[in-house]
Amino acid sequence: MRILICEDSALLREGLVRLLEDAGHDVVAALPDATHLTETVDAEAPELCILDVRLPPTWTDEGIRAALELRARLPKLAVLVLSQYVEERYAADLIAASDGALGYLLKDRVADVADFLEAVGRIGEGATVLDPEVVAQLLSRRRKDERMQRLTDRESSVLALIAEGRSNAAIAKTLHVSEGSVEKHITAVFQKLDLEQDDSGNRRVLAALAHLEAGGTLPPQTPGGTAPQTGTNR
Repeated sequence: MRILICEDSALLREGLVRLLEDAGHDVVAALPDATHLTETVDAEAPELCILDVRLPPTWTDEGIRAALELRARLPKLAVLVLSQYVEERYAADLIAASDGALGYLLKDRVADVADFLEAVGRIGEGATVLDPEVVAQLLSRRRKDERMQRLTDRESSVLALIAEGRSNAAIAKTLHVSEGSVEKHITAVFQKLDLEQDDSGNRRVLAALAHLEAGGTLPPQTPGGTAPQTGTNR
């Protein structure tokens, strides 16, 4: 099988080249980043591309975004994401948009060379091979997203302001409602997010974390350099 590798670690990149060639595959290119990935794929016509998630220059999500772009251009191209990380947002997009061979394996969980080569072969033949940990994290994210879908628009607005560290009074002022209405919305948020009352009083923090984990964001810091402080706790 004709294989292209895109991996920034020189040792791992060369190790993959040797491993795959010893197994009878033809490694047509081994790139340290995704800068020339598109033109190399066009020139070399690989049957499988193996990419890391985090590549130069930012080491964030260049690799998996490149995988998405490749699949958009070449839907039948087999792709194996081989990484230390589960990039949940793009991984979900990659899997959802996939109608061809696809793999997502975690480097630290590839414990056996023979198993890895078998996975490469299966992907090359058209299979989808996902590390169980990848599946578990994506399902966990989906459950969190489903909890957020229970909230009304007003409850979502209240939760976003909680995540910003606003007090009940500040939330009421921002939304032009009474503090009593804010308290009712917060109670509904806690119930819909399955956050039970406990002695620690940290439901407000847990709600904010749920908001962030589901894709919400915190605002920029205030001019003084600190984020707004949490007020009334529930």
